[in-house]
Amino acid sequence: MMKKRFYFPALTAFPVSIFLLIGCQQRSSQSADGDGDPRFEGAISQPLVSHSYTADPSAHVFEGKIYVYPSHDIDAGTPENDNGDHFDMRDYHVFSMDSVGGEVTDHGVALKLEDIPWAGRQLWAPDAAHKNGKYYFYFPAKDKQDIFRIGVATSDKPTGPFAAEPEPIQGSFSMDPTVFTDTDSTSYLYFGGIWGGQLQRWASGEYDPQGSSTDLENDSLPALTPKVARLTDDMLQFAEAVRDVLILDENGQPLLTGDHDRRFFEGSWMHKYKDNYYLSYSTGDTHQLVYAIGDNPYGPFTYQGVIMTPVIGWTTHHSIVEHGGKWWLFYHDTQLSGGKTHLRNIKVTELQYDNDGRIRTINPYRNADPI
Repeated sequence: MMKKRFYFPALTAFPVSIFLLIGCQQRSSQSADGDGDPRFEGAISQPLVSHSYTADPSAHVFEGKIYVYPSHDIDAGTPENDNGDHFDMRDYHVFSMDSVGGEVTDHGVALKLEDIPWAGRQLWAPDAAHKNGKYYFYFPAKDKQDIFRIGVATSDKPTGPFAAEPEPIQGSFSMDPTVFTDTDSTSYLYFGGIWGGQLQRWASGEYDPQGSSTDLENDSLPALTPKVARLTDDMLQFAEAVRDVLILDENGQPLLTGDHDRRFFEGSWMHKYKDNYYLSYSTGDTHQLVYAIGDNPYGPFTYQGVIMTPVIGWTTHHSIVEHGGKWWLFYHDTQLSGGKTHLRNIKVTELQYDNDGRIRTINPYRNADPI
């Protein structure tokens, strides 16, 4: 592993292939299967980026090109715990490609911690949107009181650099923001995550620093849900009070706190397919990507099944985007680091639907075909 890191802020774009030649970030090269680690044999896809650690990929198509907005994992030396303090990221990069399978370009640092006036630490999973001729970058960070808030930064280019607003979005909390713009041009921000994401500490409507470190701690109660709010026309604030995103079982009942195989944990994503709204998310401690379907952006959403079975590495986080006449699932695992859960790498594979609109489950290792 290369200890020294170099950045090229004056460059608009820098091909990843050149980075690999000069070995200028955290890893200069990797074998095809995690340095021979047998756990990664048969992986259905390889890391999109191998010169640095990347995670939580939010993919979008802007002007026909794919842009990916991931977290930037580093080995900060922070001890690991259930609150995720070892995910101690300090900046964001933006990556682009003309198509899946094409050359991936690293556009350098798009936003860094010291340029966010209100932020204290931990730049976790971001997202981006394009509207009004501008690009908007949404990110979570702990403020100076160590409470997660969601910020927004703007740029004239999809690659940044992005300039952060001086304060977080009013009324925002927790983590994992994702933006969905519907066909009527209305934009919604979804967010939230339990455990280290602190969502459970807002159960009363106010932040409780002494609140649960996990969830509601009562398996028979309806599970905590993602949150959603419509954005203002300028994309900088909530236009309404934050709402719960209700997820129901096959009988129309809310998923329960104890239903760890299906209940929401973190990493929500919204996309639309054949007039239906697909809410997908991570189940966290059961390590699956799952989805539910509704008929409007607010829900309720009815649970449908598993998108992807567990990857190697504790976390799982994704995005779904259409490009080139196909649908793609962007995700991460820990192939480059040999299984270190805080040092991840982004990947992509094709996502397919049945005739009835159900997503075919993907196994990330055993074979290239959905199971």
